[in-house]
Amino acid sequence: MNKEPWYKDGLQFECQRCGGCCAGSPGQVWVTEAEITRIADYLEMAREKFRRRYTEEFEDRGRCLKERANYDCIFYNRKEGCVIYQCRPRQCRTWPFWRWNLETRDRWRYTSMDCPGIGQGKYYSLEEIEARANYDGFI
Repeated sequence: MNKEPWYKDGLQFECQRCGGCCAGSPGQVWVTEAEITRIADYLEMAREKFRRRYTEEFEDRGRCLKERANYDCIFYNRKEGCVIYQCRPRQCRTWPFWRWNLETRDRWRYTSMDCPGIGQGKYYSLEEIEARANYDGFI
């Protein structure tokens, strides 16, 4: 049986750059080797220096960006927002269209309580949502 998802008619989202998904609570932003290279290039930094300074191995599951002591992403600046926004990792680019958030309408509403961009701006079609949600680099 092919059951259509509750969001079959699409959803609106536009990042407000509030930092709600970047700061204040623990979490891992997973990065691939290609993303490490892209961000290092953007910062005009040697790749290995970037890896040592800004990433860490996490429980043998992969590399993630470091966090500050207050759990803010290392690249989140409370005055400027994400300083690597133009080349942020795919995990960040696909927010809030993560499987957990999309599982039910109630979860989407719950997520919207902390994310003022939900319900704003660009309208995403079912196909666009699914393309983002099918990324399996994170939970």
